[in-house]
Amino acid sequence: MSIFATSTAAFFERSTQSLTALRGQAEDLQNQISTNSKLTKSSDNPLAASQLRALARAEALGTIDAAATNRATVDLNLTDTALNQFANYVSRAQELATQAASSLLPPAQRASIASELGQIHQGLVGLANARDSAGHALFGGDSAGNAYEIDSVTGLAGYIGSGSAGQLSLGDGQTVSRSLTGPEFLSFKDPAGNPTDLMAVIKTLSDALSGGAASTAATASAALGSLANGLDAITTAQTVVGSRLSWIDMSTERQQAMGEARTSQQEEIGTPELGSALARLQQLSTVLEASQASFSKLANLSLFDFLR
Repeated sequence: MSIFATSTAAFFERSTQSLTALRGQAEDLQNQISTNSKLTKSSDNPLAASQLRALARAEALGTIDAAATNRATVDLNLTDTALNQFANYVSRAQELATQAASSLLPPAQRASIASELGQIHQGLVGLANARDSAGHALFGGDSAGNAYEIDSVTGLAGYIGSGSAGQLSLGDGQTVSRSLTGPEFLSFKDPAGNPTDLMAVIKTLSDALSGGAASTAATASAALGSLANGLDAITTAQTVVGSRLSWIDMSTERQQAMGEARTSQQEEIGTPELGSALARLQQLSTVLEASQASFSKLANLSLFDFLR
């Protein structure tokens, strides 16, 4: 009698365990389908869970790098636009200086040229204090305020920014300068080899011409060489900015390729194949229903049914 009881208990226990295991597999598949993830908890597959965490961290860092790349692109495009405007101002200043270099120019026209050069000087100062995408000085390095300020005595613009432009990360240890500092393209040497500044050249010429005297023709003629050097400095700066933008384009392509590779790995490791998962769930459901029916039928059987 004890043997029969033990066998019956074992039968019920084994049947219950089998049905519980089948239900567990079905529930796991349902969770995978509903969450679109193979892993409901890390213990399901510790190695895969670790790989997914590493990919998630890399994705987060990639997002940060992409944001920095976007900011660098915006700031360098702002820099390029400003440099074009600087070049336009200098070209106009060259035209005016060429006119003023003629000793035959009437005093009134010479004074008019001085007035326009004064306006160009103001425009240059305004451009030099342009803002980047974060509202900081575009040409002031890491300075949050203006890059240049006007001396109350001389009227000349002086640089008050930091020594270098900020560096932004492009990922994998690659960085790029987001802009240029003002002195990098506004300061240069005149034809005699003396250091000078573009805004100082134009302000000095404007002040000299304001009296309208014909003797200032020589001053205007001498300024042409400095203006040419200033324009060359701006052109060089535009080349530098263009090369940085090209480098960012290549970095962006690399970031996109790496992001696509990470997405592919995440899907391969953690995302179930929906068709296979549904087919397996249907198969388990069928087996589970059949097992439950068989268990119910066997559980209701009694030895007395066969002794009648």
